[in-house]
Amino acid sequence: MAVGDDDDGLSRRILGTVLTWMSERRKPVFIVATANDISRLPPNVRKGRFDEIFYVDLPSPQIGAYFEIHLNKRYLDPADFDLATVTEASHGFSGAEIEQAIVSAMYNRHSQGRGVSQEDLLAELKQTRPLSVLMAEKSPKSVSGQRTHRLGAIELG
Repeated sequence: MAVGDDDDGLSRRILGTVLTWMSERRKPVFIVATANDISRLPPNVRKGRFDEIFYVDLPSPQIGAYFEIHLNKRYLDPADFDLATVTEASHGFSGAEIEQAIVSAMYNRHSQGRGVSQEDLLAELKQTRPLSVLMAEKSPKSVSGQRTHRLGAIELG
């Protein structure tokens, strides 16, 4: 949920409703919220409102499994792709961005009446700028020195 001035206050109203519900609830609840840029959230949503805020790194460089999962999901044979090469080309990509690159390659090639090749997938990866690159200045570094994605917060009880 973007909290900004470009949506006529809709995000702030939704957030206000959620925060009111959280403070008035009577039964235990487990809430997980995610954000790519928690600095844009209002102060009442940060630490203190939630029990914990933590960071989740991007997938490790050995993310060939992401490609296998998403290729199989779309009835493409992972054996037709050099997973080491596409994995290297997707450095900094999240799982969702890898999935979208595969989907985009499929749409583009389907419109041309042919199947997806490794070159098609590499072309899609090359023209996609992952969020970790776009948000590099704002993302903190993890213990491993890599930039991280942020995973919001957990509210217990």
